[in-house]
Amino acid sequence: MKSLDGKTIGFIGLGLMGRPMCLNLNKAGARLIVHNRSRPVVDEMTAKGMTAAATSSAVAAAAKTVIVMVSDTPAAEAVIGGTDGILGAVGPDSLVIDMGTTAVSATRRLAAAVIGAGGQFVDAPVSGGTVGAEAGTLTIMAGGSKEAVGRAAPLLKVLGASLTHVGGVGDGQVAKAANQVIVGLVIGAVAEALALARRAGADPAKVRQALKGGFADSRILELHGQRMVSGDFRPGGKATTQRKDLAQALDLARELGFDMPATRLNRELYDRLIADGFGDLDHSALIKVLDRE
Repeated sequence: MKSLDGKTIGFIGLGLMGRPMCLNLNKAGARLIVHNRSRPVVDEMTAKGMTAAATSSAVAAAAKTVIVMVSDTPAAEAVIGGTDGILGAVGPDSLVIDMGTTAVSATRRLAAAVIGAGGQFVDAPVSGGTVGAEAGTLTIMAGGSKEAVGRAAPLLKVLGASLTHVGGVGDGQVAKAANQVIVGLVIGAVAEALALARRAGADPAKVRQALKGGFADSRILELHGQRMVSGDFRPGGKATTQRKDLAQALDLARELGFDMPATRLNRELYDRLIADGFGDLDHSALIKVLDRE
């Protein structure tokens, strides 16, 4: 027997991350009701035995538990609270799990609306990129009541290797903001270091190898550093998404009266990368701004 046999789950948002996550839930035995703005990926999922729904509201009407994995805060607001959104079908047994990276204030507002309609809400953003989504090894940061997170846990454990209940609603998104600040700044540091190495006449690949195992080693040096060395910037996480997440972290800091100068500079570097036409590349392509050769 598979871990999710007999479970019906709604899934909205079948992009770079959502598609492999949905497939992993299906492999675990869940019956999936899916919706996405573009049709081809929905057709792919229905060919695998999943059921398509025309709207987000229709997903919530067919499945008491709905996972949302959309691109940004406006998309989450539209899917949950907009016309034909999830809120139109929320009831006492409903559980909404937002696994995208959504602004903290918007998360708490959307959660209040879902809870006010009688449902439960968990914000459960993830880290690990498409590699983690495909392997089911995502790191998941959850915010919500103990009861709601407990109810979501069996599904989340299919999708991730690590699940931490950070605190109340919105605290998962606070943790994700912190994650993205660290990711953005470390990508910037690795990019500067490897660009410096090349400018100084050393082989960046060998410098990267020399750093592994020391205090400068990291998952980012391992994966993103290799992408910088090889020049393979097929997106695991897009530069536009990284920039959006940094902007949300800066907005949160501004609301709290807190300044993050290094994060602000990092966001500006991503602005330059996107202005140069590289926004759809992996966020490790930031090295293109620093080392144009």
